[in-house]
Amino acid sequence: MVGDRPRTLDLTLYVVTDPVLAGARGVVDTVRAAIQGGTTIVQLRDKTAETRALVEQARALRSVCTAHGVPLVINDRIDVALAAGADGVHVGQSDMPLAEARRLLGPGAIVGVSVRTIEELRDAERDGASYVAANGVWATPTKTDLGRPLGLEGLRALVQASKLPLVAIGGIQESNAADIASAGAAGIAVVSAVMQASDPEAASRRLRAAFARSAS
Repeated sequence: MVGDRPRTLDLTLYVVTDPVLAGARGVVDTVRAAIQGGTTIVQLRDKTAETRALVEQARALRSVCTAHGVPLVINDRIDVALAAGADGVHVGQSDMPLAEARRLLGPGAIVGVSVRTIEELRDAERDGASYVAANGVWATPTKTDLGRPLGLEGLRALVQASKLPLVAIGGIQESNAADIASAGAAGIAVVSAVMQASDPEAASRRLRAAFARSAS
């Protein structure tokens, strides 16, 4: 059952998967290394995989994540989350409505949602989100349909208005992780900074350290 395992929602280092960036190493081994380096939550995202393959990968990732006490959420696909026994889902503004995702998955599931405006933030609070993701802070080649980046000023506005834990995503790397922490976010979400790294474990460790320096 989705969300039936006890856990604390720690957004400090949120890794979003990408099978292309992971390359020959593969998503599962990349995530395993990232968790060893300090990743605290994982989102399986693969917009091109067929359903059966996505469920199989979700189950493999669930095994790795569960062994280390790290939550696994599935991007958009509630059916895959249910089939794989993941901890929840993450939805965007054009995906299934958050309130419906919460109804289907139940009160124990993690349900995250991407937001860019105060209005979307208020909707997330009303409809039962576990956390929100400010998407995206800076431009990134892994997400090209967002329009103008929020920037640090936009991020700060969302942080100050939010009653929910907020993770920032979009162009985040070791060199700017401290800026995200200084803006008050609960964590950083990354794709290429870990998935494409030659050493995902070391990359995760450096990202956590960079964020922690300002967060503390």
